Amino acid sequence: MCELLAMSANVPTDIVFSFTGLVERGGKTGPHRDGWGITFYDGPGNRTFKDSDPSCHSEVASLLKSYPIKSKTVVSHIRQANRGRVCLENTHPFGRELWGRNWCFAHNGQLSDYKTVLQPERFLPVGNTDSELAFCTLMDKLAARYPKPPKDRKQAFRFLAREGRKLQQLGVFNMLISDGVYLLALCGNNLHWITRQAPFGEARLIDTEMVIDFQQETTPKDVVTVIATRPLTSNEAWHKMEAGSWCLFREGKVVAQG
Repeated sequence: MCELLAMSANVPTDIVFSFTGLVERGGKTGPHRDGWGITFYDGPGNRTFKDSDPSCHSEVASLLKSYPIKSKTVVSHIRQANRGRVCLENTHPFGRELWGRNWCFAHNGQLSDYKTVLQPERFLPVGNTDSELAFCTLMDKLAARYPKPPKDRKQAFRFLAREGRKLQQLGVFNMLISDGVYLLALCGNNLHWITRQAPFGEARLIDTEMVIDFQQETTPKDVVTVIATRPLTSNEAWHKMEAGSWCLFREGKVVAQG
């Protein structure tokens, strides 16, 4: 299956360290050779980079490792295709606009008997994956439930968590979805997160020889949370989410969960 990576921070932060570990799993230390993508939010705008080649060999991925883009919210994905052919339109994260905001989505898992259940009308898929179809269905339901944005957008993400749990009845469904401010992580069977804040320490990647001392790279006020399918470091304590649970992050902190 695929692997997910995301970040929520209270200050613009680069994700080069974690992304370097994920990239290795895209065809070198892992089987996820069927494309990759990453979205960086910058205020209401975002930058999305995708490639249908394995991330471990991708020149675009190499560029991002050497050109740190700082962001408060990042969503990334490496793909092992099981629904839909290997091509650019089937790579995650997928994006749509709602309420004048850019939304992005990435999924790890595999759904079965979903085409009769997932039939969006307003938001239509470009590719032919179960993932994008699920995203479009969720956005359809969100737009129908809230024709205008709720005063407290946490309500919208609680709604998405409930609808996402319904999709878990169709198969494995681990989800990341964000509007650039909030980041929702829904666990189907395998999702972890870690919050780094003062006092910062040293971290060592599992998939490649890379060590970083965050104390040299941060300020005492920084709060950075990283979410990943599997822990990326060998010397830190990651929180393993329970199946069916969800966490909503904003500026690096958990602001709701269930």
